[in-house]
Amino acid sequence: MSVIRQTAPAQMRAVQFHQVGGREVLQFVKIDVPVPGPKQIVVAIRMCGMNPADWAVREGVLGLPLPLGSGFEAAGAVSAVGADVEDIAVGDLVFGNLDFGGTTAGAAEYALMDHWATVPDGMSLEQAAAIPMVAETALRTLDELGVQDGHTLLINGGSGAVGQLATQLAVRRGAEVIVTSGTAKAATMRKRGAKVTSYGEGLDERVRALAPDGVDLVLDMGPSGALPTLIRITGDPARVLTISDFANADAFGVRTSGRGNTVFRWDALQMVADGVAAGSLSVPVWRVEPWENIAAVQEAIKSGTSQGKTVLRVSA
Repeated sequence: MSVIRQTAPAQMRAVQFHQVGGREVLQFVKIDVPVPGPKQIVVAIRMCGMNPADWAVREGVLGLPLPLGSGFEAAGAVSAVGADVEDIAVGDLVFGNLDFGGTTAGAAEYALMDHWATVPDGMSLEQAAAIPMVAETALRTLDELGVQDGHTLLINGGSGAVGQLATQLAVRRGAEVIVTSGTAKAATMRKRGAKVTSYGEGLDERVRALAPDGVDLVLDMGPSGALPTLIRITGDPARVLTISDFANADAFGVRTSGRGNTVFRWDALQMVADGVAAGSLSVPVWRVEPWENIAAVQEAIKSGTSQGKTVLRVSA
């Protein structure tokens, strides 16, 4: 099948950065509208989700070649369909993940997608744009850890969007979940089905009181520095997986996910979206901001002042 597309302008606005650094490196530029290759679609972006990965990539954590786009999940209407794409048509509403290494990403008027799912009936595009990275990361890490019925799982730093969904999915599997969280989100995490404890000194003892029979597995998504404690809690570094402390993981023999030869779980997108639409899962949106506020939103996420998932409105 040849490329099928709607009429689109030759150029578009997009957010890029041409050097790594702080919020000041983000800039709006005019660039060509992308054309889909085989098994790709182009989406007219309406909403773009923001995540900690956005500021981390902007600051050079992955060492990717520049320039780069920003915003790694988005939702909108299909505007072009490449060869060998089935079961999707121009005008369909979709949401999906964007390439970390692309010159454009979700913060753009149009974007290429290699991995997408359809927006369920009754779901807003704001909600759809909040799901992709959370869904993929939560399902992938639980499967890599091998979380099953009867396990006790500790999620360190688990009160963010990924941790909230991972908690729900683990509870669905029959696991008992303990989460480290600040007091502001403790009630939310209990509502998700977790036992909650605080961060910091004495974590071993607090976890032992909540899980006297021990902890089987640990998913770490908190600040760096906790790995020695998390290893002591399980007794085995092989039972700990981190998605946040890559700098120290190798030294402690802890597994990582999200770098190297990671096998991504794109099937998570539709599964989680359908669960959210049915009311059996929750991925809440805290705020919707105009995309012109992208720098301030990324700074809020980095500083920890963000209270939940923020989505950028790219177009009406």
